Amino acid sequence: MWALRAAIRPAAWLSRVVLGRRAPRPAPPLLVCPERAFAAFHPGDLKGRGGGGRGPPTDDPRSRTGEVEEPEDAEDEEEEEEELLRRDPLLPVGTQRVCLVHPEVKWGPGKLQLTRADRQVAEAESLVHTLDRWSVVERMVVPARTPDGKVAFGRGTLRHLTEKIRALPEITAVFLNVERMAPPTKKELEAAWGVQVFDRFTVVLSIFRCNARTKEARLQVALAELPLLRAHLSSTARLDGRGGGSRYIMGSGESPVQVQRRLLKDKELNIRKALDRLREKRRLLGRQRRRREFPVVSMVGYTNCGKTTLIKALTGDDAVRPQDRLFATLDVTAHAGWLPSRVAVIYMDTVGFLSQLPHSLIESFSATLEDVAHSDLVVHVRDVSHPETELQKATVLAALRGLRLPAPLLDSVLEVHNKVDLVPGYSPSGSQAVAVSALLGHGLPELRARLEDAVLRATGRQVLTLRVRLAGAQLSWLHQEATVLDVDVIPEAGAADVRVVISSSAYSKFRKLFPESASQ
Repeated sequence: MWALRAAIRPAAWLSRVVLGRRAPRPAPPLLVCPERAFAAFHPGDLKGRGGGGRGPPTDDPRSRTGEVEEPEDAEDEEEEEEELLRRDPLLPVGTQRVCLVHPEVKWGPGKLQLTRADRQVAEAESLVHTLDRWSVVERMVVPARTPDGKVAFGRGTLRHLTEKIRALPEITAVFLNVERMAPPTKKELEAAWGVQVFDRFTVVLSIFRCNARTKEARLQVALAELPLLRAHLSSTARLDGRGGGSRYIMGSGESPVQVQRRLLKDKELNIRKALDRLREKRRLLGRQRRRREFPVVSMVGYTNCGKTTLIKALTGDDAVRPQDRLFATLDVTAHAGWLPSRVAVIYMDTVGFLSQLPHSLIESFSATLEDVAHSDLVVHVRDVSHPETELQKATVLAALRGLRLPAPLLDSVLEVHNKVDLVPGYSPSGSQAVAVSALLGHGLPELRARLEDAVLRATGRQVLTLRVRLAGAQLSWLHQEATVLDVDVIPEAGAADVRVVISSSAYSKFRKLFPESASQ
């Protein structure tokens, strides 16, 4: 029958997600003070930039790298985790010439808002081109309807698709631009079209695999793949059932399908245990960071909005290597920088968001996204040159709400309109947004000022002028525990007025230690 109901899970139009080649050896989990990003956090370096400022204790061997002592059985755990990461490819290797099929829903709850079919096709094509040696050679936008929450091709539409795909021998695969296909649908379409058929979930997962560097990111990708494996196994079980698949493995009392289900369940349990171990390390490092009172700014945004380029512009770190492709950042990375007041700050480069992806994929990356919830400020970077910038904004905001961020953090999100150099005469409509070009440096002074104001407010820091005695320990203490902006020496009084940026906790300590000093 030509009327084929494509059993595709209903795609909430703002489903959320949070992202090369695999490194020879996986990098360690995210550290509070990675060697490259936080080498500048040595107290001497901070003082050398004119600010004092609080740094890691110099007598702590972990102060520069933030490394945590590994338990004795760490090597065994590492071997177990590497075993969990051995997987078969999700997509065929080698050159692939793809036919991109986009089902356009004309009406009903499945119709996407704030977008058009041509823009969705363009994004889907970008996903395909992210894969090594994959290219789109044919594009088809076809009507679809959504009865009972499932995409369905009409009889004539399916016949037309089949005839056209069969008539193009250069096509080696079809990318059906939907959130997720059920395995039976995949098998039926592949039988009808004569080539392999893939959905967004499978394509994006493959991109995630390529771009995941740290063990934590790779484990989270492996966790996200399990629903795909289970769906395939269920489809296999149904086919076996039709063919009398009641065979059992001798001595086990289990059928092959039951064995595979049990193995997948065990694998999920082991992956979650491994992620829990890494999450505990991350929490320990987070506690160390909070004791040192480094403000943390998390950069979030739609994939390829320019987060990494903006961090490079704000920190001046030449080691940061922005890449103009989707999901270039999958592993959360940390970068040291300074606010105009010379307060040291940590910028977190997070994974990008994308619309129309299964919720299970977001849940798999919950460990990584905890960094956003524990930051002091969230900066939402938008690509205002993109034709779907409003849809991208809605996708990111929906994702942030799904993370259950603390209300004060969600309410104080700073919006940055990036790539204004590509939009002549652009001016943000909202007074709260800052327009910049991270690539060319436009608007960065205003952004730095806004960042400083927001960070100081979020962290309870304040700018004070304190009178201290030159013969005492007050001045050296302030250099160690606060950020010294200016020192005005008063020789006749043997004192100095010191202008500082200081946290509430540090100021309370100062008043207890030196009650004779007073703010001016």
